[in-house]
Amino acid sequence: MRTISELSAILATALFIFALNWMNDPKTARRGVYAGVIGMTVAILATWIQPGIIHHRWIIGAIALGFVVGVPLSRVPLTAVPQRTALSHAFGGLAAGLVGAAEYFLWRGGDAAVEMTHFRMGALCAEVILGFLTFTGSLMAAGKLQEVKWIPQRPVTYPGQNVVNVGALAIAIGLAVAVVLHPGAPWAQQAFLAIVVLALIFGVFLIIPIGGADMPTVISILNAYAGLSAVAMGFVLDSKLLVTAGALDGSSGLILSIIMCRAMNRSFTNVLFGAFGKAQPALAAGEQKAWKQETVEGAAQMLEQARTVVIIPGYGMAVAQAQHKVAELYDALSKRGITVKFAIHPVAGRMPGHMNVLLAEANIPYSALVEMDEINPEMPQTDVALVLGANDVVNPAARYAKSTPIYGMPIIDADKAKTVLAVKRSKNPGFAGIDNELYTLDNTWMLFGDAKAVLSDLVKQFGSGGIH
Repeated sequence: MRTISELSAILATALFIFALNWMNDPKTARRGVYAGVIGMTVAILATWIQPGIIHHRWIIGAIALGFVVGVPLSRVPLTAVPQRTALSHAFGGLAAGLVGAAEYFLWRGGDAAVEMTHFRMGALCAEVILGFLTFTGSLMAAGKLQEVKWIPQRPVTYPGQNVVNVGALAIAIGLAVAVVLHPGAPWAQQAFLAIVVLALIFGVFLIIPIGGADMPTVISILNAYAGLSAVAMGFVLDSKLLVTAGALDGSSGLILSIIMCRAMNRSFTNVLFGAFGKAQPALAAGEQKAWKQETVEGAAQMLEQARTVVIIPGYGMAVAQAQHKVAELYDALSKRGITVKFAIHPVAGRMPGHMNVLLAEANIPYSALVEMDEINPEMPQTDVALVLGANDVVNPAARYAKSTPIYGMPIIDADKAKTVLAVKRSKNPGFAGIDNELYTLDNTWMLFGDAKAVLSDLVKQFGSGGIH
């Protein structure tokens, strides 16, 4: 039985590795999802068949409860995928934290399944800290993404905030060191409970000063924390499968976070403590030009006369659930021999790959999706750049305005297109809190309104013979 369990663990680990590899390419992403699901099923069964597992009714009950919660979560609209992802991280962190707490109190009661060495006690404390801060941090991130009323969307900052945050974490780590050195001391249980409370509080403190524009990176970092907590859990429970699975999760989350930070030209510390999204004064407020508004009919004529069109999707498209109307416009333009491409910024939306997922759901060909670095050289030859709810990722101020939070962030060069059509709900700034000078350029025309409604009207123009 032990041999079967170990072979199953190796198979599950291999499937996890293949899943990550296949998900690098949209063409094999579905295969990667299946590999991950099968790998997790094998991992559960490999653990379940071990001789030490005797409380099968509890396991069956937990699995049933997981289905009750998980099935509804799987049916949320794609626009809510970032929130669902954050909730998944919250559940993972909570599971790790609860297992760590249970192991500690079982050990105190003399019922621990493994010998609790100083190393394992250290891993247990790391598991609890990472697990519980991931739990509350992910819940806060999900609340911000869902725009829950009692959770402020803009960053909340106050004097000495970083000192408070780092201080809470430092105290938790200090107590953890004390528990590791003296695990059986009379005060150790109270210290352990204090570690749990501080980790929960730190998770909230971690997310409060972070704005919505940083959520793609925050979700990736929380993913890394959840993976690291699983690694620590594996060392505590002497499970090689948990160690390898957690390491894959943690390392992939870390790598993705690095990619996101590079896409914003920012560091981890800047993301976690920089309060990105704090309202900024308008750029050259006294010299702002007027925004020029275009009609749907005029915009349709511009698109009709173009040879190349680059569509730049953003969170506004996701909120309006306009991806299917985008696909209809893509089809209408393509039938007229117009070359249409989609420029994808790495941090557009509220999670990594958010725009790719939405456009794929609308059956837009993968070949039409072009990354920022590949599309930018083509922008000066582009006849029309159609910006759909994107704001900060096309703001030219990122190139020169050192006083703004987006300075140095690579952007899609929409302003270099011959004509820009920008669809926007209002004149409010994006999450960075600054005005977008793209909207006041001589070659830019605004289309105000809900992205889905505007695109629907544009598609009607092409279908009704309204273009002359």
